[in-house]
Amino acid sequence: MRLDKYLKVSRLIKRRTIANEACDAGRVMVNGKTAKASTQIKEGDVIEVTFGNRTLKAEVLSTVETARKEEAQELFRLL
Repeated sequence: MRLDKYLKVSRLIKRRTIANEACDAGRVMVNGKTAKASTQIKEGDVIEVTFGNRTLKAEVLSTVETARKEEAQELFRLL
């Protein structure tokens, strides 16, 4: 699954366009490397997203095409 789509489905970022912009600005890292929006995500990857002066670090537990709000929390684990 693409990184920008995963960020939206998991609700780490609200909209896919904003996820794209964050990736283009270099504020998203996957496994310690700056990632593009098209980077393929798989289970076990660690995603770091920088929001201003705050950093969110999460491990991918599952990748699904769609998820309800209640299920979105189960797609990742905060580190």
